[in-house]
Amino acid sequence: MKFPNEINTYCPKCKKKTKHKVRTASKGRARSMAWGNRQHERKIRGYVGKVAGEKAVKKQGKKQKIILECSICKKKQERIIGKRTRKKIEIKS
Repeated sequence: MKFPNEINTYCPKCKKKTKHKVRTASKGRARSMAWGNRQHERKIRGYVGKVAGEKAVKKQGKKQKIILECSICKKKQERIIGKRTRKKIEIKS
């Protein structure tokens, strides 16, 4: 999906429409010792060579997330755009 690198949209802090820079949201740092990861590892222990409960199905794709930064107040806001896509967002300059 192609997306412009700058859009004119509403800023909740300025309370008016302003130019916003667009960038893709990146995944945060992985937490290997997080409770959910430890629980998942306990659950799949003992299943050698295959993962328990996971089936080979076609993935649905994700709703892409972008981050908008106001050019006046520099406030950032997230926005989920469009439908489910299997490809990454391409920001054109």
